[in-house]
Formats: sequence, structure tokens, C-alpha cells
Amino acid sequence: MLRVRCLRGGSRGAEAVHYIGSRLGRSLTGWVQRTFQSTQAATASEASCAADDNKATDPLLNDCPVCSYNEWDPLEEVIVGRAENACVPPFSVEVKANTYEKYWGFYQQFGGQSFPKDHLKKAVAEIEEMCNILKMEGVIVKRPEPIDWSVKYKTPDFESTGMYAAMPRDILLVVGNEIIEAPMAWRARFFEYRAYRPIIKEYFNRGAKWTTAPKPTMADELYDQDYPIRSVEDRHKLAAQGKFVTTEYEPCFDAADFIRAGRDLFVQRSQVTNYMGIEWMRRHLAPEYRVHIISFKDPNPMHIDATFNIIGPGLVLSNPDRPCQQIELFKKAGWTVVQPPLPLIPDGHPLWMSSKWLSMNVLMLDEKRVMVDANETSIQKMFENLGVSTVKVNIRHANSLGGGFHCWTCDVRRRGTLQSYFD
Repeated sequence: MLRVRCLRGGSRGAEAVHYIGSRLGRSLTGWVQRTFQSTQAATASEASCAADDNKATDPLLNDCPVCSYNEWDPLEEVIVGRAENACVPPFSVEVKANTYEKYWGFYQQFGGQSFPKDHLKKAVAEIEEMCNILKMEGVIVKRPEPIDWSVKYKTPDFESTGMYAAMPRDILLVVGNEIIEAPMAWRARFFEYRAYRPIIKEYFNRGAKWTTAPKPTMADELYDQDYPIRSVEDRHKLAAQGKFVTTEYEPCFDAADFIRAGRDLFVQRSQVTNYMGIEWMRRHLAPEYRVHIISFKDPNPMHIDATFNIIGPGLVLSNPDRPCQQIELFKKAGWTVVQPPLPLIPDGHPLWMSSKWLSMNVLMLDEKRVMVDANETSIQKMFENLGVSTVKVNIRHANSLGGGFHCWTCDVRRRGTLQSYFD
């Protein structure tokens, strides 16, 4: 057997090409030359990446389009979702476990069809106005591609229609200069990533890291098909027992179950995020980042940012209806824990996928500016008392699709550096 020591680049590499060619014959010389050229290209690429990494350590030199370490550094670029073509997801077991009983008839009747057209039209207009205001505040705004979500699709394990590309927070998580696609748990969201791929490819071509977490099969085994929900009391009991509709069959998580504070990320086990998904993230981000599991007295945990929203260094909004079981961790670190006031959304306003606590689902433009709903005067006053000025936008109809400002956005770039707030 011929053993060849690999030589990278330079005249020695060229000599290796000629030597191997003479030993193996002319027929393989071309293949060896191509391999050598590929090795040279890889070496040059590694050198370029190393140079980029060195740049990234200096915020003045960092020109990567993706860079965000927390929820409050000055916002420079954001992805904002789309309400266009949004469809009601089919009433499958995982949808039933995440929605309120009073809307089950709505899902059974309209699953696979458009959300009410008039309501969608108003939501689209609200989000367009939100984008305009963000631009006026100096933020670059990107949007996902419009897609027909009513198209039925089939995999070897299930069939479904789509839902929307309204909530980039659910599918995308930015950690430093890396953008991570989440392996979400709803079958109606299996192909949602397609709406964001053009943007992500652009970021990748400009130097960002791009990771796609393991795509779940969403086979029946991922879900407890007999998940016993009949009432809110059932939900409380099951949540207290640590039982959820998603099993540990394979990793799954929604990015919105994570919240960032520099080197520390906090996550909840929820109806859409299992322990396998959390462990995948922990291993993927270690050792530079630490992932902590926290929990709440919540009958229907799904997405952390209307329950526990970090809004500044040492400052967190904690939902009084869903107290955090590990709140002492934050208090011992010297953090200020603020309980937001009760939301003002009228009882008659449709919230097909969320609770009224979207009032605290705010987007920080920086430590002293926050985007908040124009109708939520109580929380506006709370922020003003904290010394934070409010940028008011009305997105009531957009709320009905399951998200507030934090949900409707993914902050791609914030001007700041990686720090630890818990050492």
C-alpha cells in the first residue's frame, strides 16, 4: 500500500502532486491536482475565517451581518414576520395541547383554511406600520418570503397544511454571529423555514454562521396521542407533574422558549421544547455559553417571552400569574425583578394562539427604548417609571395570530459585546 503524507500548499505540495502522479500513472494525476487545489482553497478559507474570527473579537472591526448576544443592546437589524396568507393549522394533538378550549371549534372548522380575511388584512397593515416605525428608529428591516401556506404536503410520517411565517422568533435564534434554525414541534410548521432561507443565505454569504438543528420526523411517537386535556385544571395538573404533549422521541424546540443574557441562556421545557432539544442546544453552545432550565407555574408552557422577558442588564419582567420557580437565582445575582401590570386586551378580542400577556412581549430597541403596544397604557407607565421611553405601535389584530413585538421579530444584529451577567 502506498502511504502519502499530506502536504499543505507551497512548493512541497506541488512536488507531492508530481510524485504521486508518477507512482500512480497519468490517469490519476488530474484527480490529485484537483484534490491539491481543493486543499489549497480550504487552507485559504480557513485563514480567511480565522481572520474574521479575530475581527469579531473587536466590536469596531466586526462587520458580520449577524451579531446579537442579548435582548437589549442597541438594535441595528431585525427580521419582521408576515401575516400574508396565514392559515389556521389543522387541529392535531399538539395544536390542541397548546390552545384554549374555547377556540377548539374554530380550529376544527377552519383548520387548513385562511384566518379570517378581514382580520388578516388589518394585521398586515399593522405590521407594515410597525416596520415603518422601526425604520424611522434607525433599524434595518428584513422580511420573509410570502408563501402559500394552504398547500397540503405529505412526508413518510404525516400530512398537513402550513401555517405562516409570522413569528421569526419561534424558528430563529441568534447567538453571537450564529443564526440557528429551530426544529419546531408543530407539523403545520414543518416547512416554515423555507420563507426565511433567502435571508439566511444572504447572511451566510456575508460571513455569518448558519446552523440547522436536527430536523424532527414529527412521527406519531413524538407526541403523546392520549394527552388528557379536558380543562384548564387538567393542564395545571399535567404541567405540575412535568407532563407535556411532546415526548422525548427526538429533539425538538421552538427558539422562542430561549431568552438570552450574554453567556447565559435560559430555557423552559414546554409543550414544544423537550429535554432532548435543550440538551442539543447545551452541547452545541458549550463551553462558551451556558444553558439553564427554568420553570414556571404555568398550565400551558409555550414560549418564554410572555412569561419571563429579560429587558436589560440585571432587569427582567416576570409574569405575576406564572411565577418563576428559580427566581432566587436572579435575585442572588443582584437582578431587579419587575412584575408587569395586568394586560388591557378586551375579553372579546380574539386571541387564537396566545394569552393576554402579550402585553409584556415587548421589543427592546436599546436599554432606554422599548416598542410597546399603543393600547397598553399601564405597561407604558411602568416603563416610564423605569426610565425607559416607549415607542408605541398598535398591533392588536396581529396579536390574534399568536405574538407580540418580541414574537413578530428576530433581532439579527445588536451593537454590543459578549459579557457575563451572572459571574
